[in-house]
Amino acid sequence: MAEEELREAIDSLKQSGVRITPQRHAILEYLITSMTHPTADDIYKALESKFPNMSVATVYNNLRVFKKSGLVKELTYGDSSSRFDYASSDHYHVICNTCGKIVDFHYPGLDEVEHLAEHVTGFNIGKHRMEVYGVCPDCQENHKPVKS
Repeated sequence: MAEEELREAIDSLKQSGVRITPQRHAILEYLITSMTHPTADDIYKALESKFPNMSVATVYNNLRVFKKSGLVKELTYGDSSSRFDYASSDHYHVICNTCGKIVDFHYPGLDEVEHLAEHVTGFNIGKHRMEVYGVCPDCQENHKPVKS
């Protein structure tokens, strides 16, 4: 599945005139296979052994290209670093208040929100974004009170 997504993403970039460098290929592949919503620094650290001459600026520049082409979404949640998400499908994010982990979830019923918002406000709605915050299972387990 990830291989097919990667091939489609590369074809899409080529059709829009973007040259596919080995670094660009590796960054895109990492984003497609990663479920962690990585920062640019996370991507750099994961790939630096394979591409020792690649800089963090190269990662940022490629993320900008992917974002402009609509392949990647930049997620900003008020912390210091943006996270990047391969835009495979419409989905929402659950974010841990303790460790910052982000997990995708799908709920097609929320698409109706756009139609309702248009009807109630008269706006021409183009997209929506939803975030749900809580404490992930790992952090719940690590912060259980000790019983005496």
